[in-house]
Amino acid sequence: MICSVVGARPNFMKMAPVVLEAKRRGMPHMFVHTGQHYDAAMSTVFFDELKMPRPDTYLGVGSGSHAEQTARVMIAFERVCVEHRPRLVIVAGDVNSTLACALAAVKLDIPVAHVEAGLRSFDRTMPEEYNRLLTDHIADLLFTSEPSGSVNLRNEGIAAERIHFVGNCMIDSLRAHLASAVERKPWKQMNLEPGTYGLLTVHRPAMVDDAVKLEQLRKVLREIGGSVPLLFPLHPRTRKRIETLGHDWSPVKLVDPLGYLDFLGLMAKARIVLTDSGGIQEETTALGVPCATLRDNTERPVTVEMGTNRLAGTKPEQILPVVSAMLAGHNSHGRVPDLWDGHAAVRVVDTIEQWMGR
Repeated sequence: MICSVVGARPNFMKMAPVVLEAKRRGMPHMFVHTGQHYDAAMSTVFFDELKMPRPDTYLGVGSGSHAEQTARVMIAFERVCVEHRPRLVIVAGDVNSTLACALAAVKLDIPVAHVEAGLRSFDRTMPEEYNRLLTDHIADLLFTSEPSGSVNLRNEGIAAERIHFVGNCMIDSLRAHLASAVERKPWKQMNLEPGTYGLLTVHRPAMVDDAVKLEQLRKVLREIGGSVPLLFPLHPRTRKRIETLGHDWSPVKLVDPLGYLDFLGLMAKARIVLTDSGGIQEETTALGVPCATLRDNTERPVTVEMGTNRLAGTKPEQILPVVSAMLAGHNSHGRVPDLWDGHAAVRVVDTIEQWMGR
């Protein structure tokens, strides 16, 4: 039996194609949700929209500091591993659940596979960077989504036979659901027209937990909002910080978190996307939509080298020129990276079957 793990919103799009492909082949399979993201808007709706089976086990760890959350996941997932003894644990991405479940498994001598391995921002101030590094160095199978991931792993001394360039499972989900997402016409609910609006996501602590940076962001977004309508679905932590500050964000339109299909439909028809998310850099590249990343670095360099993504920094004097240029049409049309073809999960499961056969 193999065991697939999800914990937070980004995991669902990465793991859904793998779970569904394993199920299609009739592989004995257990599906675990740690509950790192636990409210309906950040979790439950994704199972419905991605047509994922309901988890066999829900750990319900909830929120907390990085140490608290990681420890609770390790304790709860260890019990699952002791009871069921899977032959392989599959984790995805770089959230706390990813590292916690990988650690719990390897300490019980259970092999680990890491989907989306090898990505590096080389920024040690990001908690996710440690999750990526540590998970990769204890995993037995490393599935990379872009060439830089394979290069990074080899440079870190990881044996080539453990590294498998399979493509991007998140793009599998995008390709499978894009038509139905656009068919919903979610922009109509927001009184917007296709190709006329900007879509915004911000959630990283480095941006939203610093009151000075958040206030600078508010001012620059209000200025951008004078040129293009901006729609801002709020991550719960971002909403909490905004409400604490209590400032006026108009003309930026603040809305509750959106389901996967509504967000994908909005993103597909946006004039521009502004984000600090890693996955959205990839999705906009696959969609050919201009993306300004509100960070100084990216662990997904292929989106800048080949795609539509540009690093806009975190300061107003950096962000405004980049966004203005993109709105004026001075942006790369890009192309879709290799193996972002909707079949990454097939290659993942092929490799797992070969590994289990050995």
